[in-house]
Amino acid sequence: MATGFVFHELYLWHDTGHYASVFPAGLTIEPDVHAENPTTKRRLRNLLDVSGLSEHLVPVKPRAASEEEIARFHSRDYIARIRALSAERGGDAGILTPFGPGSFEIACLSAGGVIAAVDAVLEGRVDNAYALVRPPGHHAEADRGLGFCIFGNVPIAVLHARAMRGVGRVAIVDWDVHHGNGTQAAFWEEGEVLTLSLHQDRLFPVKGGGIDERGAGAGLGANINIPLPAGCADAAYFHAFERVVAPALRRFRPDLIMVCCGFDGGGVDPLGRMMLTSEAYRGMTRALLALTGELCGGRIVFAHEGGYAASHVPFCGLAVMEELSGVSTGVVDPWLAVMQRWGGIELQPHQAQAIERAAQAAGL
Repeated sequence: MATGFVFHELYLWHDTGHYASVFPAGLTIEPDVHAENPTTKRRLRNLLDVSGLSEHLVPVKPRAASEEEIARFHSRDYIARIRALSAERGGDAGILTPFGPGSFEIACLSAGGVIAAVDAVLEGRVDNAYALVRPPGHHAEADRGLGFCIFGNVPIAVLHARAMRGVGRVAIVDWDVHHGNGTQAAFWEEGEVLTLSLHQDRLFPVKGGGIDERGAGAGLGANINIPLPAGCADAAYFHAFERVVAPALRRFRPDLIMVCCGFDGGGVDPLGRMMLTSEAYRGMTRALLALTGELCGGRIVFAHEGGYAASHVPFCGLAVMEELSGVSTGVVDPWLAVMQRWGGIELQPHQAQAIERAAQAAGL
């Protein structure tokens, strides 16, 4: 199985400045690093190299998305504002989205990297692909950045696939711990794109992601949210896949599946309160591969989103990449045995009830 891999050193040069996690430094907040910094992505890339898995991947060279491609989703005024700020000293694209000089070009390269991954899969150069891009994208809205995201990488790539590659129906599965509000907004009235988000209930953004948000107009019913209670572990996510994700994808029958792949549902992530192990990400990837084989000829593309635990994210990413490529490296996740002994990792009644509510709201 040929797995494409998108990466560029410039992704790690996107500068989010001196923060204390997500809080601006000041007289009472000691400067540190922003939560969305290069470390987790660099360490994931390093583990792919050290494990030997990189040797089995097909490099896919990213390119910068053009302004026209970005403008399929974002407003021209917003694009111009980010370009101008980036050419000077940087600024803030929106709430919690600081950036430095040159980040406009890097954000274009991030969006273009996901486009390149989609093209590689659609052209048959690879069977599937993973785009390890930065800055992330699933919170970005048409006229503002949000939650570390400048441009909507996945929406831009989906709109490219539909406009330039003749792709019909696209399904987007987002398992980042935070709600995929930007992706939802991009296709709110679009019935040919299914947006499906599994996320911690009211974590970020706190006012969105409910089961009542189902789309509008032609898109009514094509947006599905699965807001999960804090503390969900592998069993709850697997149950959500069985009860909601798989039936929704089979009902929709996409031509292409995109994955907003955040690892901040991991059990030691500082910005989430879920208890997922690396085996959860492996299992969800395995389930999606089976569904893509059944529904759309195996065409699936993963785009990297969140994940902020530097010691855990690389092993979650390695599990996904092993599953995509069919290559086992033999590397053992040191966190796995620890997390599998935690209390409450079994599917809890209140978790099953939340999943059932989401399934009923989606008509499944």
